[in-house]
Amino acid sequence: MHGNRVATNGDIRLEATPGQWQPVPVQRDRKLDMKTNTITVQLSYPDSSRHLKGSNPMIYPDIVFNYAVTVKGEGASIVVTVDLDRPMPKEFIGKVGFNFELFPGALFGKPWIMDNQQGLFPQQPNGPTLSEPANFNHTGHFNPDPKADPKRLTGHGYSPIIADDIIAEPYAVGKRFVVRPDDPYNKYTIESEGTELKLYDGRMNHNNGWFVVRSEVPAGVTRGAIKWVITPNVVKEWVYTPVIQISQLGYHPEQPKVAVIELDKRDMKREKPVLYKITAEGEKEIKSAEGKEWGQFLRYNYLKFDFSNIKEEGLYQIRYGHAISSIFRIAEDIYDRGAWQPVLEYFLPIQMCHMRINEKYRVWHDFCHLDDARMAPVDFNHIDGYVQGPSTLTKYQPGDIVPGLNIGGWHDAGDFDLRVESQAGEVYILALAYEAFNVNYDATSIDQISRITEIHQPDGKADMLQQIENGVLTVVGAYRALGRLYRGIICNDLRQYVLLGDAGAITDGLIGNEDDRWVFTENNPSRELTTAAQLAAASRVLKGFNDTLSVQSLETARELYKVTEVTGRSKSAKIHAATELFLTTEEKEYKDYLLSETNYIIQNIERVGWFIGRAEKKINDTKFTKAVYDALFDFRSELEKQGAETPYGIPYRPHIWGAGWDIQAFGYRHYFLHTGYPDIFGPEYIYNALNFILGCHPGQNTSSFVSGVGAKSATVGYGLNRADWSYIPGGVISGTALIRPDFPELLEFPFLWQQTEYVLGGGSSHYMFLVLAARQLLSDQKHSKEEHSVK
Repeated sequence: MHGNRVATNGDIRLEATPGQWQPVPVQRDRKLDMKTNTITVQLSYPDSSRHLKGSNPMIYPDIVFNYAVTVKGEGASIVVTVDLDRPMPKEFIGKVGFNFELFPGALFGKPWIMDNQQGLFPQQPNGPTLSEPANFNHTGHFNPDPKADPKRLTGHGYSPIIADDIIAEPYAVGKRFVVRPDDPYNKYTIESEGTELKLYDGRMNHNNGWFVVRSEVPAGVTRGAIKWVITPNVVKEWVYTPVIQISQLGYHPEQPKVAVIELDKRDMKREKPVLYKITAEGEKEIKSAEGKEWGQFLRYNYLKFDFSNIKEEGLYQIRYGHAISSIFRIAEDIYDRGAWQPVLEYFLPIQMCHMRINEKYRVWHDFCHLDDARMAPVDFNHIDGYVQGPSTLTKYQPGDIVPGLNIGGWHDAGDFDLRVESQAGEVYILALAYEAFNVNYDATSIDQISRITEIHQPDGKADMLQQIENGVLTVVGAYRALGRLYRGIICNDLRQYVLLGDAGAITDGLIGNEDDRWVFTENNPSRELTTAAQLAAASRVLKGFNDTLSVQSLETARELYKVTEVTGRSKSAKIHAATELFLTTEEKEYKDYLLSETNYIIQNIERVGWFIGRAEKKINDTKFTKAVYDALFDFRSELEKQGAETPYGIPYRPHIWGAGWDIQAFGYRHYFLHTGYPDIFGPEYIYNALNFILGCHPGQNTSSFVSGVGAKSATVGYGLNRADWSYIPGGVISGTALIRPDFPELLEFPFLWQQTEYVLGGGSSHYMFLVLAARQLLSDQKHSKEEHSVK
């Protein structure tokens, strides 16, 4: 409504306030009838493919039915009807209902009216609670080979997979519900014909719940079991307010500087963008020019305002009619302080596992997971994608204590698990950053012996090297203990998995009891060979800092390269491993392999070109160099085509998950293409990717994706402190997502992992790399100009 998503997820559910672990239907068919302005969807319960199976296993109760949801536009209203193929069984009366979820972040403190009742949406869920028989008492048998264990999923006491035994008493019950009666831009009405409406607070069962409006399916009814009329209040003259998108941090004088202005497609009026300088004496108009028409992207039209010629340092602001940007800086030191450092100063230390993390008066988390880890059960479907197969067992049997796993590593976002790709991937990005930029920054004390990290307490050692060491300790240590890589280390039950806050509270730290985390292994040639590449690079930078770990990293990389089977899918990873091993050792074996795969390399240059360039220079083979060069030249044309598809000057194809991490990874890879082949690839994509992350991205929320960096940033993030609506400085959220078909959205809400999650193995470290890259390139550009001027 009027540029905001206010509600979602209208469907039949088996609980009043379900969460991510509760059963969902399977969609059989979906049809759009343009003549009658109707969408009809055919659905069924259960979805047997998800019953006690998959990365998000669900427990379906013993009920089978088919139904249709029809949504029809009639005048100013939307009519929703539900038709069932059979009446509800007696034991499920009151359990099956049509739910509609209201976004809580826009409603706290705002009013509602239900018939003659009124209220305000509360900041926190409030009792009293209701106790009811749970659907778990009627568990179905829909999967002949269930992999997940219902008893382990349910656990003891509160269980997030049982969401209907204790629920919040409805705030109100009635037939006509009005949301935001005070605000014409957000007011809408839901009227139910035949069934009552109930207003629930889903946060009583799940911290990430939304407000829920629900009608229960009555007994004995099939046709027209539910009928709602939803009427939004439409402000006819409403037009989307223009949005000025800029880097919330600012710009170096020598870099390209382009503001993107987002407009309603119906908005034919054009203003002149104006750049103002903010001085001690007041504001001063610096530049005014017609915005350059870019065209349509998603649901908006776009103008571009180029002010690259403005190089005088100072504070600036852009205005377009009544729209104004945040204040930003133009300065040579824009990337020198408080830009990349928060990743090293805060995010990486705070995510460290097996440690206590202090910051002066504050404890971010206490000693954690010192009881890692026990071998996972065989042929067991866990959660979050973990499955232990019999072919990947080691000398340890299920339940055995695996020594040496309680050191190093970083928690992966808010889930606290250690995935090998996030651990080794983080190491690799940091290693390449250290090589490229020689960052000997020290603001943190890290003691792996005492297991204490002190933020803003220098210890005389480069923080980046200490963080590389921290990642290698878990990957190499586990390899030496297990004789193979781990898939990951994760808590063993669902109650632990959903825990928020202090990581030290997840387990008791005593080795060998029921709360210990499990370690999983796998056969995955692509992952194993990629890890070999990453460890080979780590061994280079650890040399002279931790020589023992450097040698162990290289030994592990060599062995993985040697023993891992190469398949069609893992060929690129084999080339990656050979590249980094050659750069580390200069041995003929790796050089010869790369030369033998010349055809594959040029055919897959878009995947391998960014890392092969450094090896190509060192190999110094004329034929190989020409083949790589020609392939990269062709690849440039495809990049230029993709980069021109959006007003942001980068390849960007939005999807349901925020694309920020992908764009950072693209910019990171492009740095190596540009520095390796500057005559083919310019630096523009590096700056454009960085600006996108820092605020120049679609949608009305122009926050920097980097928490704590920029005038306006994502200070509500999906991290360990998300329940407090807080953030971790230096964490980079997933970013603006796409609500189908064409609505870009970035909500300020801590529990939308698709938009606000932090991650290891890319997110923050890729951002840090981009800032350091921009700083280096701009410094080189300045020195080149100075030398040319002298000559």
